[in-house]
Amino acid sequence: MADVKIEIRENGPNRVTGPIEIVDVSGASYSIPEGRWVSLCRCGHSAEKPFCDGAHRDAGFQADSQAR
Repeated sequence: MADVKIEIRENGPNRVTGPIEIVDVSGASYSIPEGRWVSLCRCGHSAEKPFCDGAHRDAGFQADSQAR
C-alpha cells in the first residue's frame, strides 16, 4: 500500500495524494484512490470547500509554504 503524501503548495492549496478517505459533517464520504490526488483549500476563498477551486489566485493568497 502506498503512503499518504501531503504537499504544501506555494501560496496555494494542500495537495493530498491517496489512498485517503474524506468524510464531511453529514457523513458523506469521498475516496481518493492510491496514486490519485486532491487539493484541499487553505485560503478560505474556495466556493468548493474543502476542495480548492483556484480562488486563491484571484484573492492574492500568500502563506508560508515550508514546514517548520
